Amino acid sequence: MSRAFIKEDTEDLAPLPDLPVSPHPNLVTPRGLATLHARLAGAQAQLASLRARTDRLDKLPEAAAERDIRYLEARLRSAILIDPASHPGHEVAFGHRVTVADAEDTERRYEITGEDEADAALGRIAPQSPLARALLGARIGDLVIWRRPTGDRELEVLRIDLPEG
Repeated sequence: MSRAFIKEDTEDLAPLPDLPVSPHPNLVTPRGLATLHARLAGAQAQLASLRARTDRLDKLPEAAAERDIRYLEARLRSAILIDPASHPGHEVAFGHRVTVADAEDTERRYEITGEDEADAALGRIAPQSPLARALLGARIGDLVIWRRPTGDRELEVLRIDLPEG
């Protein structure tokens, strides 16, 4: 391809629009806070690496890294650290791990974490989720109703634990 068809602006690419930030309070566990700090350090290292490239014609990866850094910095500024150990273990609270059983006696374990730490595959749920809202404040032996689009499900709280490491 001829160089005549390549736009060579010395102007930097306009910043990408910011990622949406949740309107909910940014509750974080100690693990979640550490993860946010690690993600920020990783994004900053990636940006430094991108800026060190000899061929910097494509500035989009740099703009994306800058956008990610802005997001992570905003999440860290708004973080409200909640230590799960500060809540009594007799009632489900933010940061606790909860074991429940459904009507078929199938047991599942969930951990109520911050939004940035939530991961369904790991059983980590955000406090705003319907399941977490049903569980918060429950005690061992309580029956809670999990309101789901596919129909309500009754769960019995079997155990309340602090998360592992």
